[in-house]
Amino acid sequence: MTTLVFGHKSPDTDSTGSPIIWAWYLNQIKGIEASPALLGEPNTEALFMLDHWKLDKPEIISGVEAGQDVVIVDTNNPAELPDNINAANITAIIDHHKLVGGLETAGPIEIRIEPLACTATIMWKMIGSDMAQMPENVKGAMLTCILSDTLEFRSPTTTQEDKDIAQSLAADLDINISDYAAKMFAAKSDVSSFSEAELLRMDSKEYEVGGKQFRVSVLETTSPDQILDRKDALMAAMPGVAETDGADQVLLFVVDILNEQATMLIPNELTKSVAEKSFDTTVSGDTVILPGVMSRKKQIIPNLKV
Repeated sequence: MTTLVFGHKSPDTDSTGSPIIWAWYLNQIKGIEASPALLGEPNTEALFMLDHWKLDKPEIISGVEAGQDVVIVDTNNPAELPDNINAANITAIIDHHKLVGGLETAGPIEIRIEPLACTATIMWKMIGSDMAQMPENVKGAMLTCILSDTLEFRSPTTTQEDKDIAQSLAADLDINISDYAAKMFAAKSDVSSFSEAELLRMDSKEYEVGGKQFRVSVLETTSPDQILDRKDALMAAMPGVAETDGADQVLLFVVDILNEQATMLIPNELTKSVAEKSFDTTVSGDTVILPGVMSRKKQIIPNLKV
C-alpha cells in the first residue's frame, strides 16, 4: 500500500513542500512506497515553489480510505485534516505546532514535534546524513518552506536552527536568500485572482476561544494595500464564510512582512472586543494596526480573548 503524506487543509508552502520532502525520503531512503498529497489547492507562494523547482503538484484529495497508511505533517489538529482521519492508519506525525489531541492510532507510532519555525527544519534533522542524496529540487522545496514559515527570519517563531539550516541549504544550492525570498513573497502577495471568500480561507485555521468558534485568517504580504483596498468587500464576505464554515466569526490579519506589523479588520463589536482584549489596543475604526505582530502561532492564537 502506498503511504500518503499530507499536511493541513488550505495548504501553505510548508504543507505543500514537506509532503514532497518526506515522500522522497520514504521512497528513496527508507524503501517505503509513498506519495505526497494536498488537502486543497496550494497558495500562490507554494505554486511558485513548485514551478521554480520543477516539482509536480501533489494530488489533491478530499478524504482517505479506512486503513490507508498516512503520515501527517505540519499539523496534529483533527479539525485541519479529513473528517475520517481516525479511520486511516496513521504511521507518523511530524509537526511544529502545539499538541491539540484527538487523533487516534492503531498502535505506537513515530511522533516528532519540535518548537521550530518549520516542519521542513525538523525533516532536515531527521534525514541527517542522507541529505547528501537529496536532489536539488527537493532541497529547494525545503529551503522555500523554511523561508516561508520564518518570513525570511523575521517571524518571532524563527530559531537559530531554522536560520542555520536555511543558510546551509542556500549555500548548497548557490541561492541568494534575500533575492529568492523577494520572489517568493511577490508571488504570495499577488492575490488579484482570488475572491474575497477564497482570501478569507486561503491561510486560515479554526480555533475555539471562550466558547466562540473563530476562523483565524492570516494573509502575509509585501503589498498590504492590495488586500486592504478590498477591505469593505472582505468584511462583507465574512458572515457568509463564517456561516458556511460553522464559525461565529472570521478574524482576518493582514501581515505586512517588510514593516513587521499586522492590520486586523474590525467589522463589528465582537471583533473590536477581541482586538482590544487580546492585543491591549484601542480600536477607533474598522481596522487596527498591531505593531510587531507577525505570527499566528506565537502572537495571535495564544493571546485571543473574548
